[in-house]
Amino acid sequence: MTVEPMDAALAGQPAVHPVGATFDLLGDRLTLTILRHAFVNHTRRFNQWIERTGAPPAVLTARLTALVDAGVFVRTPQPGSPDRFDYLLTDLGLATWEILVSIWGWQREWTAAGALHPDLVHDACGHRGPPVLMCRGCGRTVTPRDTEVTLGDDALWRFTSSGRRRARVTESTQAGMQFDEIMEAIGDRWSATVTGLALAGVRRFSAFRAAMNMSPTTLTERLSRLCDAEILRRSGDGNGREYRLTPRGRALFAVFAFLLAWSELAHPGAPESGLRIRHRKCGAVLTPALRCRGCDAGLDRVDVRFEPVSRAGLDRLA
Repeated sequence: MTVEPMDAALAGQPAVHPVGATFDLLGDRLTLTILRHAFVNHTRRFNQWIERTGAPPAVLTARLTALVDAGVFVRTPQPGSPDRFDYLLTDLGLATWEILVSIWGWQREWTAAGALHPDLVHDACGHRGPPVLMCRGCGRTVTPRDTEVTLGDDALWRFTSSGRRRARVTESTQAGMQFDEIMEAIGDRWSATVTGLALAGVRRFSAFRAAMNMSPTTLTERLSRLCDAEILRRSGDGNGREYRLTPRGRALFAVFAFLLAWSELAHPGAPESGLRIRHRKCGAVLTPALRCRGCDAGLDRVDVRFEPVSRAGLDRLA
């Protein structure tokens, strides 16, 4: 499972892994905040993001540059101001909306601050609240238990070895824009791999270590962090100890499914990632989509809108 790819060996470094590159780009609190404002507030200018995120200018510049380089934004001169730019979502950038909706849905249902997040409203039926995951191929609702994950021989080695994570932002963004809790699961490749393996059914310490070739110290630290975040829970002792997903952890499945699907859009010419989610009920590789809980209709970006929580809703929470 740790055989190095030939082209990577000749180049002297691991080949870029599309899923790893996706987690490096989108597994970042400030990046998600930038995209959230682009969708919800139609933010497109540097000074608007400075005002709304509170991020240091140099850090914001680095994130916007990374998103432009990845093809998520295109930078265009502002009319009458050729030295100033608008950052506009590309088709690839627009395709991140399902990831953001899935993250929003997880935070809405599984974090204390989620109740203050805006409502997602389906225009056709008026339903307010998180959608559910479905298989676009067969139209059925999908849970982690309805799927199986297949891994190529060197998939996890390439995922954890290629590329390099940038330093995390330590400065806090403004209230209401936090993604701290989900960063425990997707904020670095080791944590993402442990969570992904747990979603695939791995439970024992030895099985995690064998799959990832991770040092015992690093694995212990990541498992402990995920348990502290109530994404995993420990059971048993000694060699019989297991790490099982909590309901909160299983609810991350949609986020991982959409991140994996988006990685293929973002890196069409890259080598196969070696990671596949197969939907057992139809036998096909899962193509994830969103379904309204109110009317069971499939949801596209133009079918929904975000609305601030009403005053009455805030009063009920008080």
